[in-house]
Amino acid sequence: MTDTLVDTVQLNFDADAQWILNVVLAFVMFGIALEISINDFKAVFRNPKSIFAGVLSQFLLLPTLTFLFVLLVRPMPSIALGMFLVASCPGGNVSNFMTHIAKGNTALSVSLTAVATLFSVIMTPLNLQLLGASYEPTSHILNAISVSPLDMVQLVALLLGLPLVFGMLLHHKFPATARQMAKIIKAISLVFFVLLILFALYNNREIFMEYVFYVFWLVLAHNILALTTGFSVARLIGLPNKDVRSITIETGIQNSGLGLILVFAFFEGLGGMALIAAFWGIWHLVSGLLLSGYWSQKPV
Repeated sequence: MTDTLVDTVQLNFDADAQWILNVVLAFVMFGIALEISINDFKAVFRNPKSIFAGVLSQFLLLPTLTFLFVLLVRPMPSIALGMFLVASCPGGNVSNFMTHIAKGNTALSVSLTAVATLFSVIMTPLNLQLLGASYEPTSHILNAISVSPLDMVQLVALLLGLPLVFGMLLHHKFPATARQMAKIIKAISLVFFVLLILFALYNNREIFMEYVFYVFWLVLAHNILALTTGFSVARLIGLPNKDVRSITIETGIQNSGLGLILVFAFFEGLGGMALIAAFWGIWHLVSGLLLSGYWSQKPV
């Protein structure tokens, strides 16, 4: 295995497929937003301690611990940048569903999804820039590609912010219709999303097969770190068990779909970054369902 190959190779994912991925992600966010109301934002003021713990865990502690983890294991530069990117993304699109299975605080999960989505418009590009620039091997990639944080902010706002606003507006005007639409849209969009990731991996199967074991262990360890971060923060703050479960899942289930889009939009499909984001997109579904299934059997 050539250590530098994955840092230079560009994955094959044509413009049409990238456009479809963008639409699917926006559609996923729209489906989630159909179940979010203004009251979910009011919950921030009613339950600030739990919301603070969730935001702190997602946007400060996980990126910081990811940076320390990268310093410890020293992965290939593009792999490291992919890990920074995933750690900078907000919670994933199935976290609310998994929280429900886990008997967690679903209302808190929904509120965190709404708040984290708004935060991510600024925090995802900011954290990626700070982490990537602070680690010398990845700073060379950022300098070579000349990523514009402002352009990234605009794309994240377009893919997450606008669908969130439109979905919430529809929920406000027609709540019953919005809830019915949400069930169908979320299911369909999630299936399409997983198929697109599998398609991307299949089109680049030679590269994927060469690095699959290397990437697998890093994603596994990184995901455990994310879940442990959320669990530990919620426990240390002294939150109820239902909130602990919610924050653990919100921190461990990352929106790697957003990460994959950013890789193709700003990093020209850089191999290591794309493999990390794509593999996260598959693995966190497995780990999240295993954890929520385990918790579903345990009393709160």
